[in-house]
Amino acid sequence: MTKSLGMFMAAGLLAFSGMAQATALDQFKTFVASTKAARGEFVQTQVRKTPTSKVAAPASGTFLFARPGKFIWSYVKPYEQVLQADGDKLYIYDKDLNQVTVRKLGDALGSSPAAILFGSNDLDKNFTLSEAGTRDGIEWLKAVPKAKDSAFAQISIGLRDGQPVAMELNDAFGQASMLTFKKFEKNPPLAAQQFKFVMPKGADVFEG
Repeated sequence: MTKSLGMFMAAGLLAFSGMAQATALDQFKTFVASTKAARGEFVQTQVRKTPTSKVAAPASGTFLFARPGKFIWSYVKPYEQVLQADGDKLYIYDKDLNQVTVRKLGDALGSSPAAILFGSNDLDKNFTLSEAGTRDGIEWLKAVPKAKDSAFAQISIGLRDGQPVAMELNDAFGQASMLTFKKFEKNPPLAAQQFKFVMPKGADVFEG
């Protein structure tokens, strides 16, 4: 994965029902209503358009979120970058450059992948949700942003046993990437200052 793709994820702003046979929509609504916070690990890969298409190297890292609008999305490999929101501002930290970009969170989550995991429960306001069938034992839900200027054309959420295990992101330029989640822990105990961003020493700061 390139650094530009990591920044693109930032700009785009990246349940437990107990019923194995529940539809993806039912599982997802239960997940959103019952999950105030979560943490885990992710792997992000680009989807090849053709067998010979070039794709960026997979990226991996960790995530932590608390609704609404608080999260720490940390890329560990192949390079280190942190996307962190405290409910008011979004901080994008590039460790290699020791550079921090600060943006007003506001409605930035909007119709983005981040809104699905980290936003409020009012998803119907920003997305049109529909069932997308079953693949490999995973129930899929399709979310189409209602905003015409969204960076994403479609977002698919894969659920198993009442929690998201994957997200497929299709952007407005015809490119697709897949996020897979593991070690998903629901509603972990969090410290009061967990999401407060600490500015790295000597970092260059840019207001976005």
